[in-house]
Amino acid sequence: MPVDNSGPIASPDAISRERGYLMRYARLQLRDPALAEDAVQETLLAAVEGATRFSGKSTLRTWLTGILKHKLMDQLRRSGREQPLAGPGDDRAETEIVDALFRGDGHWREFPRNWGNPATDLENSRFWSAFELCLQRLPTRTARAFAMREVMEMPTEEICQELGITATNCWVILHRARLTLRECLDLQWFGNTKR
Repeated sequence: MPVDNSGPIASPDAISRERGYLMRYARLQLRDPALAEDAVQETLLAAVEGATRFSGKSTLRTWLTGILKHKLMDQLRRSGREQPLAGPGDDRAETEIVDALFRGDGHWREFPRNWGNPATDLENSRFWSAFELCLQRLPTRTARAFAMREVMEMPTEEICQELGITATNCWVILHRARLTLRECLDLQWFGNTKR
């Protein structure tokens, strides 16, 4: 990206133009529009206040997303202290989906269908709407663990500490999250009929 020497690289106008992207990103992680709005506002404020620290070594969006990830982690930590991770029967539907995918011997009942070229779908805003819908259907603990690992790229040890779970439990939760999201996207986005 060429550097514009006519003014600051991270101008307030340039920062505010990324608000829509940051909101979509935050809503996918937090599943609560009000909390997502708070995280994005904190991100934009931090970016405007720290605009002189933006060196241009990455794109403005990448820099802002990095700030947002920290704000989201703070938000997840706060909400984790304020509410329980799971209620009774919270993951019953998730267990049923996973059980329906595999036979008793652990093999697929039906091998997953081909999704074609998913990379092109990642650029489609309707795909992200379907993904958000699928993510919202996950139990709270599962969605939180998935967001921490796959979006915020937190190490397993830190996820376990934040959620108060063992490493084995964490990997089981992440495995179930991936299977459940795959099944949901197979139905909601790729148009495959229910098995």
